[in-house]
Amino acid sequence: DRLSSCFLVDFFQGKGLFAKRSIKKGDTIFTERPLVSAQFLWNSLYKYRACDYCLRALETAEENARRLSGNPALILPHAELCGVRPEMHQACPQCQVMYCSSECRQAAADQYHRVLCLGPSQEDPDHPINKLKDAWRSMHYPPETSSIMLMARMVAVVKQAKDKAHWQKLFSRFCSRTANEEEEIAHKLLGEQFRGQLTLLHSLFSTALYDDHLNRWFLPEGFRSLFALVGTNGQGIGTSSLSQWVHGCDALELPAQQREHLDSFIDQLYKDIEKETGDFLNCEGSGLYLLQSSCNHSCTPNAEASFPENNFLLHLCALSDINPGEEICISYLDCCQRDRSRHSRHKILRENYLFACACVKCESQRDELDVTSEDEEEEEGGEGETEGDEMEEEMTDV
Repeated sequence: DRLSSCFLVDFFQGKGLFAKRSIKKGDTIFTERPLVSAQFLWNSLYKYRACDYCLRALETAEENARRLSGNPALILPHAELCGVRPEMHQACPQCQVMYCSSECRQAAADQYHRVLCLGPSQEDPDHPINKLKDAWRSMHYPPETSSIMLMARMVAVVKQAKDKAHWQKLFSRFCSRTANEEEEIAHKLLGEQFRGQLTLLHSLFSTALYDDHLNRWFLPEGFRSLFALVGTNGQGIGTSSLSQWVHGCDALELPAQQREHLDSFIDQLYKDIEKETGDFLNCEGSGLYLLQSSCNHSCTPNAEASFPENNFLLHLCALSDINPGEEICISYLDCCQRDRSRHSRHKILRENYLFACACVKCESQRDELDVTSEDEEEEEGGEGETEGDEMEEEMTDV
């Protein structure tokens, strides 16, 4: 039972998740599968091979390490620790999209793939869905934070479902405001500077996927709401066969000299990868999780999401002891963003999630000057930025 450790409370202005019992630091509070998920488009284009359904990495750890390090002759020790099973992989017989297992291929076909399968047109640049993908990639460069295909799969799920009203009701439980009326915060992605881009996406989206049952999603305001829904609720997903292999190596009981040698090998491997590839190590995507999306934000969270099974199954784990009745909070900011000033944190949260944070950390810093962190000043005030650069701002913060 996913709710054995916590209970959901609906407020007038939102939701919250609270502990039913004492939860210890390190405990898994719940696990959850997404209603729908999708790999990021640039991530896929750059050959980060993932199951089209569950996002499980399809490369073996050794294949992954060779590609990321640029060393095709690299041999990983303890290769048996890699959990990837290429012999189980299956392709869609029509479009050749890959899955990690026959179960995932069937699940995708049952849920959404019959609508989205392009068959022999998979590589046809003139197919309406490929036009939509190309337009998105031209507007949303790495680091990616969302995908137009998450919206496409929402449409496909409803189109394929026997009980269409059931799925529409499930998706309606996610916040999809385009602005916070009380605070008059317009979602920055739906602001004036993106009007042309959104108009193009709306047109391509409608051409590729229009359905009478979902007419309201294809109206201009409905499309904006759908856009806001995936922007404010999409949970990032990262999978990596190499990371799984490293965790397996860490768990090995080895003599001191062998442990030192293995650790040195792994350290050097990550240095080589950083030099060759940079920070982009994982298969990456995003998903919509009903329970996880009910967790409110705190700049000092007591829980965090992770994907230890190398697929889309989310584990919410406690970062500290949580008492019965205490709210379970995650952070909508990454570690670097949480270290910024209160003003900088509030700017990110207001623009992307439509609220002003009032957590314990923010309240304790109320008397601080409203100044921007030095790192953000560098980002905003970079030399050489032109008016044209501003006009071409990509949608990288969905």
